[in-house]
Amino acid sequence: MAKQRIGIYPGTFDPITNGHLDIIKRGLRLVDKLVIGVATNPSKDPMFSLSERVAVVERETHDMAKVAGVEIDVMPFDELLMKFAERVGADIIIRGLRAVADFEYEFQMTGMNYQINPNIETVFLMADPRYQTIASRLVKEVARYDGNIEAFVPSMVASEVVKRVNESKV
Repeated sequence: MAKQRIGIYPGTFDPITNGHLDIIKRGLRLVDKLVIGVATNPSKDPMFSLSERVAVVERETHDMAKVAGVEIDVMPFDELLMKFAERVGADIIIRGLRAVADFEYEFQMTGMNYQINPNIETVFLMADPRYQTIASRLVKEVARYDGNIEAFVPSMVASEVVKRVNESKV
């Protein structure tokens, strides 16, 4: 029997966007199991706690796993990505690319990761053109200025972001 191919899709997911969900859906075609690693990354000053982000990612990907027939595990992590990948037995890291600026950063990260463990491949998926401009940071900024974010995130996520923004204004 062939070894199960395990992939990791890491990110902060603060909040999860339609772009993230597109990469997850497409990444499911490449693996037998997908671990979505929700990073702590306090330097990004997250709007949502780690446990809230994990719960939202679980909720938003639940049906995807069923439809694709691929197991999805959502796990928080606070360590080097390659250490996390080794711990969960991953063969592949899945990353989304939106623009040239993403490529430069990802190119450096892939080089470093390869030096740490050359047995784990990084696979890049180009963002669907509809989602190339979406970034969690921009979604939060639009919401803070009372802009409509429903085209960028799932509807429940939009409500949660707006609620959190309104709570912070009080």
